[in-house]
Amino acid sequence: MSGQGKTTKPRKNVGVILASGIGERSGFSRPKQLVKLAGRPVIAHALERFQDHDGIDEIAIVTNDRCMGEIEDLISSNRLSKVACVLRGGAERYESSLAAIRAYETASTSHDVRLLFHDAVRPLVSNAIISRVLEALEDYDAVDVALSVPDTVILADPSASTITEIADRRLVRLGQTPQGFTYELIKEAYDRALRDPNFATTDDCGVVVRYMPEAPVYVVEGEASNMKLTFPNDLMILDKFMQGNAGRRMDAMGETVRLARLRDRGLAIIGGTSGIGASMAKIAAAHGARVSIAGRSTGLDIADGEAVAKWLGQLREEQGPIHAVINAAAVLDRQPLMSMELQQIAASVATNFTGALNVAWSSFSHLSETRGHLMLFASSSYTYGRALYSTYSASKAGVVNLTQALADEWAEVGIKVNCVNPERARTPMRTKAFGNEAADTLLDPDDVARKALGILIGDSSGIIYDILKT
Repeated sequence: MSGQGKTTKPRKNVGVILASGIGERSGFSRPKQLVKLAGRPVIAHALERFQDHDGIDEIAIVTNDRCMGEIEDLISSNRLSKVACVLRGGAERYESSLAAIRAYETASTSHDVRLLFHDAVRPLVSNAIISRVLEALEDYDAVDVALSVPDTVILADPSASTITEIADRRLVRLGQTPQGFTYELIKEAYDRALRDPNFATTDDCGVVVRYMPEAPVYVVEGEASNMKLTFPNDLMILDKFMQGNAGRRMDAMGETVRLARLRDRGLAIIGGTSGIGASMAKIAAAHGARVSIAGRSTGLDIADGEAVAKWLGQLREEQGPIHAVINAAAVLDRQPLMSMELQQIAASVATNFTGALNVAWSSFSHLSETRGHLMLFASSSYTYGRALYSTYSASKAGVVNLTQALADEWAEVGIKVNCVNPERARTPMRTKAFGNEAADTLLDPDDVARKALGILIGDSSGIIYDILKT
């Protein structure tokens, strides 16, 4: 069945976000769609993808009474202008799909309606996947998204736990969403299904395959990152995918366009007198930002929380609103713990971790005023503690956890909190610790600075951005 050339009515592409699940058996204390990922509810990420896609005209959310209030607040606070309705679903998934089908029955008389059903707990659906579905709907009335299977697929006897067949993996796919349909097809499929007293299904394409076998369901390629949040451990995998995806989206935007948005923004850079912080100050100023820097060489020690608060307060009074606070200050003590004096250990932690806490605490009032951005810096050593780096590695791991915690805490007031994790960079701190190294093995501080400044332009929060030597 072809969807091409059958109507001259204006088209309306509707993203239907299915968020009626409770997820009580998945190990979460609340519905999965409201669980936080990078400081925001999982459903917020899915909604953002449909909101930002040029091909989507409207969004319909199907949820339950338990989630209704929070989702309505989310729509308002995130300016989700495409959301046209919030519907009540049912205990079964198909009941939620039916709620959307019935809601658009009147619209289908005046528009060529296409419904794209998407799981709210697939937060990382890409622009490309949505585009593939919309493009396929030009020629087909039903479209599924599926991922090829790289592993051997077996069929097993559930009673004996023995293999009954080795499936041809070329024929096997893992289903994802969104699943797209022309309105007439999906309505007719459900009309037929509801006349079957033994009707049971797990997804909308399954309804079409069973009850409208004459209509082919076209399959477009999915992506590994478009995974479904099912169990608590999935959050860690989604977080890693989100970090990689955020970096790719940032790189896709032209640098000149990205950094031009810094004009007239107030940036406070602590640790801005050398290294990456100094590069950020130079590049931001060149793009019209109001830049103020501080560090030990200017008399500011971030281990002194009162001094940090005083400096930011004076800056706000003299220079105007602060849109971003960047903490690039750090010290690297490369030696065994037992060769360090207690005073030296305390000083290292005071700069690398307590200092980050001081900067965050002192920044809150200023960044809540502008719905601004706090940027912290980690190090590749945060992922695995290594000999000679005990205080540094431990402190940077703390900074990563601080980033994620504050992104969650401060989301309601609109503050974004992110962390930059550069690979080895050619900075005075590194030269002091390691001596001269081959330049081609190290990141250029200006390259790190440009990427870090680009992050300040976006709306991401709770992301650890890895910047690697390519």
